[in-house]
Amino acid sequence: MRSESPLWQPSPDDVANSNLAAFARKFDLPLRYPDLYQWSIQNRETFWRGVWEFAGVVGSPGASTLTETKPFTDSAWFEDAEINFAENLLKYDDNQTALIEINERGTRKELTFHQLRDRVAAFAQELSRLGITRNDRVAAWLPNNADTVVAMLATASIGAIWSSCSPDFGVEGAADRFGQIEPKLLLTTDQYQYNGRTYEVSANVPKLTSRLTSIKHHLCRSDDPESCDFQRIYENGVEALTFERLPFNHPLYIMFSSGTTGVPKCIVHGAGGTLLQHVKEHQLHTDLSRDDVLFFFTTTGWMMWNWLISGLATGCTLVLYDGSPFFPRRDTLINLIDSERISAFGVGAKYISSIEKVQVKPRETHELSSLRTILTTGSPLSHESFDYVYRDFKEDVWLASISGGTDLISCFVLGNPLSSVYRGEIQGPGLGMATSVFDDRGQSILDQKGELVCTKSFPSAPIGFWNDADGSRYHNAYFARFENIWAHGDFAEINSSTGGYVIHGRSDAVLNPGGVRIGTAEIYRQLEGFEEVVDAVCVGQEWADDTRIVLFVVLTEGLRLNKHIRKAIRSAIRTNASPRHVPAKIEQVADVPRTRSGKIAELAVREIIHGREVKNTTALENPECLEQFKGHEALQT
Repeated sequence: MRSESPLWQPSPDDVANSNLAAFARKFDLPLRYPDLYQWSIQNRETFWRGVWEFAGVVGSPGASTLTETKPFTDSAWFEDAEINFAENLLKYDDNQTALIEINERGTRKELTFHQLRDRVAAFAQELSRLGITRNDRVAAWLPNNADTVVAMLATASIGAIWSSCSPDFGVEGAADRFGQIEPKLLLTTDQYQYNGRTYEVSANVPKLTSRLTSIKHHLCRSDDPESCDFQRIYENGVEALTFERLPFNHPLYIMFSSGTTGVPKCIVHGAGGTLLQHVKEHQLHTDLSRDDVLFFFTTTGWMMWNWLISGLATGCTLVLYDGSPFFPRRDTLINLIDSERISAFGVGAKYISSIEKVQVKPRETHELSSLRTILTTGSPLSHESFDYVYRDFKEDVWLASISGGTDLISCFVLGNPLSSVYRGEIQGPGLGMATSVFDDRGQSILDQKGELVCTKSFPSAPIGFWNDADGSRYHNAYFARFENIWAHGDFAEINSSTGGYVIHGRSDAVLNPGGVRIGTAEIYRQLEGFEEVVDAVCVGQEWADDTRIVLFVVLTEGLRLNKHIRKAIRSAIRTNASPRHVPAKIEQVADVPRTRSGKIAELAVREIIHGREVKNTTALENPECLEQFKGHEALQT
């Protein structure tokens, strides 16, 4: 791969003062990221125990760090350790602000670490009074606010298992998820706001509980203190907050896959692996400390919510935002950077491209003096979005694109404070994560596109899937392609010159015209330069014993797709990618289906244009738009 000049380089002082430099000094290691990474892979036991000590994890690590076995899934990390996840997120007990809660109407609340501990103590007391005990499931149909964080920490403190989705999931979507795990307690809200509208959802609660026969208790969170169970709980007398120390792999979260082609998978994550991965990523990779203010735009149905909340273990202040990122203005989230002094600002890649399209230029309208880091994930960040950030956002910001997933509740590849940032690239692999890119024969490759894999076990691998007694679903999800190798499902490439990674899209959505594998992100990238194109989805259509590329585009309001726009798009793709990348068909649609975490639902479109049923439309933010793809006339010839 060709290497361009870096867009950003850390200063010598920033490198020397980073947490990662302090970690390297602890082990007398050279301060070069490739060397640190190789050491972390070759010495995984020393590395992960070092993370435990460096981050000040509360609990007993035990004598054993790793018992390595085959298969991958049977390797045991910290098998005699004892910890409590909530105890680690609540180890600070002072008057520093822990949570800042803001919604799109501008309502703002704060909780200090001391106040947060008090509320968690009260809520844990209520859970015990209701008979919720170790391993019981607590299902939360709640928005992203402080009450939800309190409930999660209280659940973890007593060893119960937390699972959540946002209230914009309908009854079917929530039932598809919670119905599989048989929760004992349901937590709900009576309403939520989005894009200036208030949605009353209290009538949905009896509909959901009638589907969830395991529910024994229900608590409602409301803005009306008179009808808010949470407020009543906080006002009760509080006993001392206690934490039950549990095994390293005690189940903490049940997460759900997007589920756009079937019922969502129920992925069970352990407390210890989740905690270790998150403190590593926060402190060593994102260089967070108690002085930082961390923000990520997310809902409670996306793993980035869980990742964000773990920032409490570092003692930094978290900003929780609930509502539309574009209401009442396109720069609503950017306003938060200045008003809340955010230092690490996290958003989906789609957000960056969206504000670029409407010519938001934060460097001209905002101070941004507190902003040090921009984090992006959810989908590949295009080369043009890298340019936009450094041109129109902030020229000296550290742009750390990250990629992993719900499957590991963390990242395989992400930023680090020692390496340069190159256009279109994620800085490198995560410490302790033996990542590689394989070709179809299972051989490691550089400067070529292939399957993103992990060749050795890591602490935050799922402890299993719910209701998967023989482990077959777990095995088929990650290990069916290469023996004892985690195949992640991303189509990726490693730049041998920089060590950076490029994600070209999901490998199950890879296009294969004439036997040539093409990532959809390669085509989306070429559309960034077209002001006429607001959004797009690209899929492969089975046609004439081959696959042809079909590109659907959403155009600026009032525009119609014509031969001139088609010709310009094809020309750009042919010139900047290759003739193989040029779509056989380019058609206009009104909208593109996306999951609730903002990812383009390519597989759903692929299924529907082939006349196959999309089995789980509740996973989509806008399932109604699928109708426009059914029997599309232009695809019949």
